[in-house]
Order: sequence, then structure tokens, then C-alpha cells
Amino acid sequence: MEVQTSNLKQVRKSAGLTQAQLAQLTGVSRQTIIATERGDYAPSVYLALRIAKALATTVEEIFSLQEES
Repeated sequence: MEVQTSNLKQVRKSAGLTQAQLAQLTGVSRQTIIATERGDYAPSVYLALRIAKALATTVEEIFSLQEES
């Protein structure tokens, strides 16, 4: 089984954005960004692409799948 991991919080902070700013740039609520950073919400491919574009990076840099041990 694979588990999704997220580097969103680190990438967002490196870009100098707040959760609210990233939410505004991607057209979602701040709560969606919070849930995504915590791993409680898996974004759609479309949202993942918008997040990556807003952070000037790739989806793979932010989200990945890992084998569960």
C-alpha cells in the first residue's frame, strides 16, 4: 500500500507565503491548505497543479507516494 506524503508546508514557507496567501492564489479556502499540509486532505490533480504553479515548483516536489512498511 502507498501513503501520500506532503512537503507543502516547507515549500510554502520557503516561498514566503502564508496559508491564506496560498489559498487565495489557488482559489481554495485556507482550511483546505491546512488540511492538505496535515495530510488530512489529498488534493485533486487539478488543485495539486495549481498549488505547484503558485509555488513555482513541481507537483512531485510537493507531493509523493511512499511504500508503507
